[in-house]
Amino acid sequence: MKYQTMLFLLTLLIASCAPAISNTLPPDTVVTNPPADAMPPNEAPANPLAPKPSDGKLTRGNVFIQESDLLIRESYPPQISLGVSGELPTPCHELRVEVSVPNAENKIMLDVYTVVDPDAVCIQVLKPFQENIDLGTFPGGHYTVWVNGEIVGEFDS
Repeated sequence: MKYQTMLFLLTLLIASCAPAISNTLPPDTVVTNPPADAMPPNEAPANPLAPKPSDGKLTRGNVFIQESDLLIRESYPPQISLGVSGELPTPCHELRVEVSVPNAENKIMLDVYTVVDPDAVCIQVLKPFQENIDLGTFPGGHYTVWVNGEIVGEFDS
């Protein structure tokens, strides 16, 4: 028993004298962003609300947006999402969102609307919705996000 206790204490003493492993950078290290051409290309995430081929048979309708906010995840590069909530005209309406790539002025345009079968019989009551739309990552710059022609927010990447 004394032998095991002495072995344990000796192991503890050796482990406590070992140098600490540090994952931090020295205080004089300069941290910079990589150049924009080194950034991975913005691959638009899959949009489950994107227009579908079968939408040609449906009638386009309006959506009542009550709130929209930009969500900027603290990652590198920053991942941008748009939170949208509001109401659809009826439970038969389906939400659609078209997301454009940034134009020359770094504007990201979103077209939010509904589609519905014109022959469907549906109860006339508003249907609430809340969606998060992933916009992806963007190279360095200042961007503005627009929904149905109105500015929602801006961010720097």
